[in-house]
Amino acid sequence: MNSSKSPGLAGFGVLKNTTCHTEKKISVFFSIIFMTVGILSNSLAIVILMKAYQRFRQKSKASFLLLASGLVVTDLFGHLINGAIAVFVYASDKDWIRFNQSNILCSVFGICMVFFGLCPLFLGSVMAVERCIGVTKPIFHSTKMTSRHVKMMLTMVCLFAVLIALLPILRFRAYQIQASRTWCFYKTEHVEDWEDRFYLLLFSCLGFLALAISFLCNAVTGITLLRVKFKSQQRQGRSHHFEMIIQLLAIMCVSCICWSPFLVTMARIGVTQGGSKDTCETILFALRMATWNQILDPWVYILLRKAVLRNLYKITSGCCGVHVMNLHMWELSSIKNSLKVAAISESPGSSKQINLQPLTSLGQ
Repeated sequence: MNSSKSPGLAGFGVLKNTTCHTEKKISVFFSIIFMTVGILSNSLAIVILMKAYQRFRQKSKASFLLLASGLVVTDLFGHLINGAIAVFVYASDKDWIRFNQSNILCSVFGICMVFFGLCPLFLGSVMAVERCIGVTKPIFHSTKMTSRHVKMMLTMVCLFAVLIALLPILRFRAYQIQASRTWCFYKTEHVEDWEDRFYLLLFSCLGFLALAISFLCNAVTGITLLRVKFKSQQRQGRSHHFEMIIQLLAIMCVSCICWSPFLVTMARIGVTQGGSKDTCETILFALRMATWNQILDPWVYILLRKAVLRNLYKITSGCCGVHVMNLHMWELSSIKNSLKVAAISESPGSSKQINLQPLTSLGQ
């Protein structure tokens, strides 16, 4: 595409000859595969959540179900909207001058990229905080973490993500067509203005902050569970928390591995003013890595459940022909008894039994 200007394109940058040359068929293939797999995975997760909500309507499980539902619904619409726009751009031969002279599509695309990028990270950190409170303060969680409070948190997270996404529009700084001409985002080429650098650094800092909160809360949750496990072993015998530990490790690993390249790339561009020669290829690779996080979210949060782990254990034991441990020893549901012990030890002198189930939703 030549470097001719048009009034509609003046607000978000001029398409230049120095574009990122990508194979069209491969790029279309990636976009369609990512969109299809993401939609199917999140749709399956929504169905599982609906069935779980019908089976378990206790207040202690409502918070996790609402947060998980918000996460998978956000991922679903992210794949649906962003994927549909990307496929349309490829189908139109990436001729932005022809179909986007008013800059509306690029602005919508950029807003969606920022919103559906930050919102899952924020929701992941909120879920980590909720799990941490449920483990460390089960009584407070069961009495104070109501559905109304969770809905308020979901609303505030979404509104904050919308505000960040609309910030360039409110400042009359439109989104830019990227060098690959396949998507829109903040300005990443020849970044010289402080405001353009601020948006890139703001996006990166918020993403890293969400990951740090998730990592910290999950670490506290894991350490607390291990301590409760050792205490419950002394008092009640067997206690295994494989399901919770696997979930925590999977959440931290998937989020950090998938999002770190994109966040680091945006921060590096904001600091170095986008002077790197391999910026386009790096951004495309990092963007695809970040997309995989939204594909894996439902499998980590929803499908990695007790029943699935138990079936996988049976299949693995049957294929190997060796029973590493007796199946009755793997008492994933013993987390409930362990939390009861922790709660009773937290409040000495309480003679009545405490029915604590703030975290059993994570195992369902």
